[in-house]
Amino acid sequence: MADNVTLTIDGARVTVPKGTLIVDAAKRLGNDIPVFCYHPKLQPVGMCRMCLVEVGRVQRDRASGQVIVDENGQPRVVMAPKLETACTTPVEEGMVVIGASGRVKEARDDILEFLLTSHPLDCPVCDKGGECPLQNLTIAHGPGQSRFIFEEKFRLAKQLPLGELIYLDRERCIQCARCIRFQNDIVDDRVLSFYERGRHLEIITCSEPGFDSKFSGNTTDICPVGALTTTDFRFEARPWEMNMAASICPHCPVGCNLTLNTRREARSGGQMVIKRVMPRQNEQVNEIWVCDKGRFGHHYASSSDRLTRPLVRRDGKLLEAAWEEALELAAGQLKAAGAGLAGLAGGRLSNEDLYNFRQVVTGLGGSAALNTRMGGAEQTQQVGVGLGTNFAEMGPGTAILVVASDLEEEAPIWWLRVKQAAERGATLIVANGRPTKTDRAARYVIRYAYGQEVATVLGMLVTGSSEAAEALARAENSVILFGREGLDFAGSTALAQACANLLIATNHYGRPNNGLVGVWPDANTQGAWDMGLPARGQAVLPVGATASWIVAADPVGDGEISAEALRAAGFVVVQELFLTPTAQAADVVLPAASWVEREGTFTNGERRVQRFYPAITMKGRPDFQIAAEIGARAGLSVSSHAAQIMLAIAENVPAYAGLTYQKLTEVVKQWPEVGGRDLYYGGASYTNRQGLGVQVPSAAERGADITAGKLAAPPPPARNGLTLVPVTVLYDRSTTFVRSQVMHPYVPRPYVELNTADAARLDIQDGDTVTVEAAGVRVTLTARVDGRAPEGVALMPADLGPAVPAVAGPATIQKG
Repeated sequence: MADNVTLTIDGARVTVPKGTLIVDAAKRLGNDIPVFCYHPKLQPVGMCRMCLVEVGRVQRDRASGQVIVDENGQPRVVMAPKLETACTTPVEEGMVVIGASGRVKEARDDILEFLLTSHPLDCPVCDKGGECPLQNLTIAHGPGQSRFIFEEKFRLAKQLPLGELIYLDRERCIQCARCIRFQNDIVDDRVLSFYERGRHLEIITCSEPGFDSKFSGNTTDICPVGALTTTDFRFEARPWEMNMAASICPHCPVGCNLTLNTRREARSGGQMVIKRVMPRQNEQVNEIWVCDKGRFGHHYASSSDRLTRPLVRRDGKLLEAAWEEALELAAGQLKAAGAGLAGLAGGRLSNEDLYNFRQVVTGLGGSAALNTRMGGAEQTQQVGVGLGTNFAEMGPGTAILVVASDLEEEAPIWWLRVKQAAERGATLIVANGRPTKTDRAARYVIRYAYGQEVATVLGMLVTGSSEAAEALARAENSVILFGREGLDFAGSTALAQACANLLIATNHYGRPNNGLVGVWPDANTQGAWDMGLPARGQAVLPVGATASWIVAADPVGDGEISAEALRAAGFVVVQELFLTPTAQAADVVLPAASWVEREGTFTNGERRVQRFYPAITMKGRPDFQIAAEIGARAGLSVSSHAAQIMLAIAENVPAYAGLTYQKLTEVVKQWPEVGGRDLYYGGASYTNRQGLGVQVPSAAERGADITAGKLAAPPPPARNGLTLVPVTVLYDRSTTFVRSQVMHPYVPRPYVELNTADAARLDIQDGDTVTVEAAGVRVTLTARVDGRAPEGVALMPADLGPAVPAVAGPATIQKG
C-alpha cells in the first residue's frame, strides 16, 4: 500500500497508485474531467487548460516536514490560490480536488468561448458531429451565446489534403497537438508539426510524400474535433446512422480488433456497405490502434470484381453454373481422385474453414497442406509465448530479439508495441541483414550476411559470445520474434528451431512474457498449423496428384506453378473471392464469402483465438460451408455451422480444448477507458463488448517434454556479385489488398533496391529500368538507388507483381 495514495475528488475518496494524474484518478471514480489535449496514451502537456480544477494539499511544517493537523486532529488542507491542470498534476496523499465549483465552471466556460472564437459553425455537415468532444463539451460547459463578432472569425483552409488518406480542416483545428504527439511519441514518424504562432498557428505536414506514415488514420480517432478526416469516409455518413459489427483484421498476424461501421445505401442497391473501419480496444493485442492497411484495406470485399456465381469449364471456357451443378461436379471428381487428391489452403482462411477443409480432404483419402513459404510451426506450438503474454507489460527485465523481420512492414502494430517496450526499459536486440526501422529502438543491432541467420542465433548460445547474447540470457523474461526475410521454407524452419533452442537453453519458455512468436505472412497461418495442415515446402502439389482443391491461395499468380502444370495434374477445383490466375486454370470455381460477410475465428501470432462477426450481405458462401457441402455430396458428414465446428476443434485439437464461441466473447474492464460517453478522454475507438479472445497454451504449458532440436549452423554461402533478397512491403498487390483503390497511391510499382556503390559500378541511376535475373526468373522493373540496401545486396519486394525467388541467392542486374 506504500505505493498507493488516497485523495478526495468532489467529495468521493479514491485510492490510486502513486504518480497517477488527477484526471485519471477521477476517471477511476467515474468522474469525467473534460479534456481536449490530454489522452491517456500520450504524455500530458497541459495545453488546452480545459481540465482546470481546484486543488488542496495537506499542509506540512517546513522545518520538520510533519503534517499539520487541525483542532480535530485531521490533516490541514490548504487550497491553492490558482486553478491547476488535472492532466499534469500527480495525486498526493490527502489531496482534495474540486471540479464542480463555480470557479472551475467559469474557467471551463471561458476556455470553450476562446476555442469557439474562430471555430466554424458547421456542425450539421461536420463528419465528427454526433461523436465530437467539442460539441459535447460546448453543450455541457459552453456559453449559450458568443460575445465575438462573426465577421472577425479567422479564415483558414477548409479541405487541405495532408496526404492521400487524411484531410485537414484548419478552421476546425483547436491546436491540441494530439496528432503531432501521436506521430512523434507513439509512432516515431515525425511527419506533422506546428507552423506559425498565435492565431496563425496551424498543422502542417513536413514529409514527402505528405503525412508519410503507416498509422495516419489513428489521428482521426483521437482528434477531439472534426479537423482530421479520412479520404474514404468524409461526408459519407453520420455516426448515428451506422451499425456496428466486431471483426478482426485479416491482413497480418497481429490480429487487431476492429469495429466495422455499416449502413444500407440506395446507391448500392439497398445493400449494407462498410463505411469505415475503426479500432476496437484490446489492450493485449492492438490496444486502441490499427495500421492504415487494416483501416483502409477492406474495400476489396465490395469490389465489383468479386465472384458471385459458380463457374464450370465447358468446351475450354469457364461459364456460369448453378451451385448444385458445380458442387456435384466438384464432389464427384474429388471423391474419385481418392489418394490422388491434393488440397492446398491459404493462411487467410478461418480456423473453421481450415478444419473443415482438412476433414473433407483427408476423409476422401487425400492430403491437405498449407500454401506458405515460411516454416516454424512445430517450434511455436512447443515454446510459443506463454499464457498472459502482453507486450504492454514488458520493460526492465525483459529482452526482445527480432530476427529476419522488418516488423513495421510485416506486422506494424507489433513494431509499435516492441518499440514502446524498449522505451520502457526492455532490452531490444535486432538481427537482420540490413537496416530496418526497428533498429532505431534497439539497444543492440546485429548485422549478418544473408544466409547466416541460423548461425547468428546459434552463436548466441555460446556463453560470452556477445553483450547481446548475455543480455538475453540474463533477462528475467525473453521473447523472440522470427521472420522469413531472405529465407525459404527450409531456412525459416531452421531459424525457428535455432530460436527455440536459444529459448530452451536460457529457460525462457512456458510462462508469461517468454517464448517464441512467428511473424507469419498471413493472418491465420498459426491457426492453419494448429488445425493440422502441414506445408509441402517448395512443392505446390505432391507427386502422384490427380486432382487438386485449392482454397484462398493463388500458386499460379505467385509463380509457384504454371497454369499448364496445374491443369496437367488433373481436375482442379478452386474456391476464391476473385478470378485469380489459379482460378482461371480451374475446372470448377466456387465463389467464397469474404471475412466481413460471415463469422469465424483467427489465431494470431501470439496464439490468441479471436472471433469475428458478419457485417454485410454475403456474396458467395463461407469456405467452411462449401467444404461441408462437398463433403456431404461425397458421403462425409461435416458440420456447416461455425459454432459447431469450433466445438469439434475443441474436441480434437488439444491446445484448443474447452474453447467455445461463448468463451471467445468474454470481456473484462480495460484501462484506459475509451469509446464511452466522454469521447474527449480516449477518442473515438470502440469499447470492446464482443470478446477479447482466448490465448491457447503451448505444448510446454500443457506439460509436454521440451527438448532442443538438433541443428547445425550452415556454412557461409559462397557468393560473388550481387545477392538478391526477397523482402516484404506492407502495401503490396496481394489478392485481398490491391483492389482497395484508396491505397493505390501507396502501392509501389515493382522495383529492386540497390546500394549506391553497386549502382555506380553497374552504371545504374535511380529510376532506371533494369533487368534482374535470379533462380531462373527474369524480370524487368525500376531501380531504386538510395543507400539503404547493404553493399552487395539487392532488395526486391515480393507481392508487387513479378515473381520473386523464395530465398536469397545470386543475381545479375543490368541496365535496360
